[in-house]
Amino acid sequence: MNKESRLKATINQRLTELGERERLKELLRAKLTECGWKDQMKAHCKEVIREKGLEHVTVEDLVVEITPKGRALVPDSVKKELLQRIRAFLAQHAA
Repeated sequence: MNKESRLKATINQRLTELGERERLKELLRAKLTECGWKDQMKAHCKEVIREKGLEHVTVEDLVVEITPKGRALVPDSVKKELLQRIRAFLAQHAA
């Protein structure tokens, strides 16, 4: 495991241990619902299923198909807010 991977693992462990990871996930869910992302993704899923046919789409296929668009549609403001929260958490809980 390289240095960057170890650092990510350590940060993730700290976020999880102190409950911040769950708080961040809840914040993300709320922000994505608030900005309409969830509705956009739901519509995209329906579109993919309509195009391919329900009997020809697995959950795995759907995830592969919608993930790039889902990531691209997350507003920069939401990404920035989460990053600020993570940075503040790390500054407060620096080992």
